[in-house]
Amino acid sequence: MKYTTRQSAILLLSDGTIFHGKSIGISGTTFGEVCFNTGMTGYQEIFTDPSYFGQIMVATNAHIGNYGVNENEVESDGIKISGLVCKNFSFNYSRADASESLEEYFIKQNLICISDVDTRALVSYIRDNGAMNAVICTDGTSVEELKASLANVPDMKGLELASKVSTKEPYFYGDENATYKIAALDLGIKTNILRNLAKRDCYIKVFPFDSTYNDLASFNPDGFFLSNGPGDPEPLAGAIQVAKEILENNKPLFGICLGHQVIGLANGISTYKMFNGHRGINHPVKNLISGKGEITSQNHGFAVNKEELEANADLEITHVHLNDGTVAGMRMKDKNCFSVQYHPEASPGPHDSSYLFDQFIENIKK
Repeated sequence: MKYTTRQSAILLLSDGTIFHGKSIGISGTTFGEVCFNTGMTGYQEIFTDPSYFGQIMVATNAHIGNYGVNENEVESDGIKISGLVCKNFSFNYSRADASESLEEYFIKQNLICISDVDTRALVSYIRDNGAMNAVICTDGTSVEELKASLANVPDMKGLELASKVSTKEPYFYGDENATYKIAALDLGIKTNILRNLAKRDCYIKVFPFDSTYNDLASFNPDGFFLSNGPGDPEPLAGAIQVAKEILENNKPLFGICLGHQVIGLANGISTYKMFNGHRGINHPVKNLISGKGEITSQNHGFAVNKEELEANADLEITHVHLNDGTVAGMRMKDKNCFSVQYHPEASPGPHDSSYLFDQFIENIKK
């Protein structure tokens, strides 16, 4: 392998802290909220997850790119993160069924990446100081110019991003002769959610984020689904109204992640921006109904207010995050509705949470 010289690059945080590294592939600058994912595998799924739109991802795994990319396993139509920060970047890959290297994929997708960063120090800094806006620069722009540009980047709090990743037109997924019809509101839906529903004999029509209840109901579905997605849930007035009307008509409803937060807001439960959020594939959750523990995949920076939820007579908490006690799942007592704050479709090794899709089908049967 020939020796190549790579351009010096920096990661500048909004508080002025700078981390140094080397550029991968594309030259330029990119902005976003910096956050970290603790998963030791699955980088391809992370990079293409629409929930990460607008975020610069720090990979805590020391090696990124070692198994290349298989484009049949992406979660959307392309990379959704704003940029990548990593320690060791593998230009060569060893996976037999990879279609190309991660570097080639990044260049095709115009992703700016910085490697050779002390990611252990960076993650420790974010843990102590919270998620904040940042910029990756690989083209030599001065720090003062970067600071001025970074000051104009909006905070994630109050930022509506679902419109940036949602489908523009409705589309179908699965077998049209399936037993059940599902209307899914796309706030940034992952492909594997659709695969899990289709595998359970569902035919899904996926609707744009700004669709109305009447739009979804025109499909005459057996159940409704509110998807995951990026950004703050509070600005999603349309989606919140859709959830309210689904509940008013007492239709089966299942929500994941951002969809879970929207259901909370539809019931008058507020949401808040977390200090760091939960992003990884080994988060412990307890199912309060069964008493069992689950190892879960999580990716969220907002959460529903636990105290308000406990005080609401119409709702009950079904799952809690065992690391910090935050709400990981809830259901309505008098409606056919439940939701979780994590990703049962991800199945990162253990398939502990896949039963939730079966529960949705059982609710439809009832």
